[in-house]
Amino acid sequence: MRDRGAAGMASDRDKSSDQTILLGLLDAVERGDVTQRGLSRELGIAVGLVNSYVRRCIKTGLIKVQQIPPRRYGYYLTPKGFVEKSRLVASYFVHSFDFFRRARASCEATLLNATKAGHKRIGLVGSSELAEIAVIVATEIDVQIVAIIDSNLKKPRILGIPAVKEAAAAVKDVDAVMITSIAQPRATYEDAVSVFGAKRVYLPSVLANLVARAERASTPSKKRTQK
Repeated sequence: MRDRGAAGMASDRDKSSDQTILLGLLDAVERGDVTQRGLSRELGIAVGLVNSYVRRCIKTGLIKVQQIPPRRYGYYLTPKGFVEKSRLVASYFVHSFDFFRRARASCEATLLNATKAGHKRIGLVGSSELAEIAVIVATEIDVQIVAIIDSNLKKPRILGIPAVKEAAAAVKDVDAVMITSIAQPRATYEDAVSVFGAKRVYLPSVLANLVARAERASTPSKKRTQK
């Protein structure tokens, strides 16, 4: 019984990850002018896995592809793709409370680990729902969020916190940073490490698990069971 329950939970997590990637793919295609390499970076998954999802979406009629000279391809949502995207968005909102609960616990654990390392002035890399949750959690523990770092920010302050477009501009102002980019956690983490160094970059478990599952999915499967 216990083994079947664990397998069921793993299956649910894999399904959630699959739907998250699919929603991100359909959303990016709807915005237009995308490439598989660009999708790989935005979704935080390997190019090979992007290719697999694109082929699956074409086969199921969610997107269509058209060659654009020279040697380029344009991807477009079909009417069926719009319907599926709407369904996935609705599903996301249904599960949003569960996400909040897990994200809150993950942010709290990550920020507490940062304080133990003497890092109390924290920058958040990525403006997202996770960043908003981290700001809430920080008010309850001995941590100060001093910057939200995101190249796409247009306002000088977000949630009352200074907004910074370039990570390098925040190096002297923060003790460390925590990744809060949901759209592309792996790429954001790697970029942050290149600026702040690995010891000053924290990746919450809620994002680390997503990255790990995506990496496992993009790696050729070996024998899953051994006698």
